[in-house]
Amino acid sequence: MIFNRRTVLAAGAAMLAAPPAIRAQGTQPIKVGEINSYTAIPAFTVPYRMGWQLAVEQVNAAGGIAGRPLEVISRDDAGRPQDAVRLAGELLGEQKVDLLAGTFLSNVGLAVADVALQNRKLFVAAEPLTDAIVWEKGNRFTFRLRPSTYMQAAMLVEEAAKLPAKRWVSVAPNYEYGQSAVKWFKALLSARRPDVQFVAEQWPALGRIDAGATVAALAAERPEAIFNVTFGPDLTNFVRQGNSRGLFERRAVVSMLTGEPEYLDPLGDETPEGWIVTGYPWDQISTPAHTAFLNAYRGKFNDHPRLGSIVGYSTFVSIAEGLKKAGGTDVETMIRAFRGLAFPTPLAPAQYRALDQQSTLGAFVGRLALKNGKGAMVDWRYADGANYLPTDAEVIAMRPAEARS
Repeated sequence: MIFNRRTVLAAGAAMLAAPPAIRAQGTQPIKVGEINSYTAIPAFTVPYRMGWQLAVEQVNAAGGIAGRPLEVISRDDAGRPQDAVRLAGELLGEQKVDLLAGTFLSNVGLAVADVALQNRKLFVAAEPLTDAIVWEKGNRFTFRLRPSTYMQAAMLVEEAAKLPAKRWVSVAPNYEYGQSAVKWFKALLSARRPDVQFVAEQWPALGRIDAGATVAALAAERPEAIFNVTFGPDLTNFVRQGNSRGLFERRAVVSMLTGEPEYLDPLGDETPEGWIVTGYPWDQISTPAHTAFLNAYRGKFNDHPRLGSIVGYSTFVSIAEGLKKAGGTDVETMIRAFRGLAFPTPLAPAQYRALDQQSTLGAFVGRLALKNGKGAMVDWRYADGANYLPTDAEVIAMRPAEARS
């Protein structure tokens, strides 16, 4: 490059236009330490990685954060909280990352949130659905993108309350996510329908469901409706056994996450029709924002997006917007910037609510149907997450005071 008076003046003007904190850092990368369960839950986390890769590429192509590119240093926690804690420590201590992001499983997300608290570093939790991460165990350093178990349960309860069913059973993986989902679904449905009864619960270990025994135990209770929280291979096994044993015949089923392509596509022609689900009907959304995302994603990966793709992309778009607003990587300044931060997503605009640092990103609610031998969502609607959050008073009662400071 040839330096002359014009180029020097232009460079000086650009630097003066940037916030002071960014000017001081020059063009050094902003490092994001990313942790996820890539080998444990590849159906979701591999598309998630593709999503954040697209977002980072777009951010950097547009000039990064006032000239500073985003650099992601990624690690695989293999679905183990203890590994995630160790990796987070390495990213902070050895790699000197400016903030942490990611995680899938709720227990892993909670473990990394505690690392963020102990080290006073920002953590943007992408996927873990547990409510505790922003409420009972919330801390001022942790923000969460996805709609929580409470929010998705509230979306499903809106439809479940319309069913005539009174005798309910539930099946959920026996860890933080499943426990939280069942707790809130029962509480919210009972508040709307005091006449319902939950007569049995099944708690298979994650990834180790004995589907035949689980189906038999549920059927023995003669339920009128079922609330399902299983996902991945557990869901496939549960559906297969339930179909073969007639569990779903003449019974309503309300199911969290089942309409997401990661979990719906493997069901193929075994997809049970009529289930009320949350999910992502990627091939039926025609908004300008989603169309632009879909075209860019297909252009880069020659594949269609999954819900994980949306989560990965939106997480890193929100990080970029928060960094731009903060004008640097000072932790306290980033916290102030992220609280109330509005950011775009392929689904709808969202923001991190200042009170509990929970995003208002929503989910699609609809029913399952078979189309051309494959599962699909029909009669769906987008449920804006802002409409399914607890009140300020309820959050204040749950969230530690120091997390709200």
